[in-house]
Amino acid sequence: MKKSDIFVVMGVSGCGKSTVGLQVAQALGLEFLEGDTLHPPRNVARMAAGFALTDDDREGWLQALAERIRQSRAAGRGLVLSCSALKRAYRDILRKGAPDLRLVYLQGEHSLLASRMAARTGHYMPLSLLASQLSTLEEPGADEEVLSCDVVLPAEAIVAAVLARWP
Repeated sequence: MKKSDIFVVMGVSGCGKSTVGLQVAQALGLEFLEGDTLHPPRNVARMAAGFALTDDDREGWLQALAERIRQSRAAGRGLVLSCSALKRAYRDILRKGAPDLRLVYLQGEHSLLASRMAARTGHYMPLSLLASQLSTLEEPGADEEVLSCDVVLPAEAIVAAVLARWP
């Protein structure tokens, strides 16, 4: 692992992107960026009201994330970004900032994801949007630099798998 490596911890809502992403960043000594913090207020309001985002809604957000990735790469600093990155086209936008970015894909059964979403407080994403996210999801392909992890595992085990995959 180089101090300039870029990681995107991806998956649908409730999969643990923020928890795992922060722990990976801490383990590697890298900056952590919660991708949701760059959503424009309009996007947050739409999701909070139960409306799924469109590709157009996501475009500016994804470009902002790609720019943050590019800035980290240009400065020779690594980054761990949590971002749903649901479609290949979205990941391609992110790769414009770092063509060699590494994906940590968190996947899980609908029932587990739903129970996690129902149990959390203070998050704007309603449980009603989980089905939409799952139907939008395009799993990473074999040609993408990806480590897939089942979220039934504890976050610590996923972090250990990331460290083993990219020492």
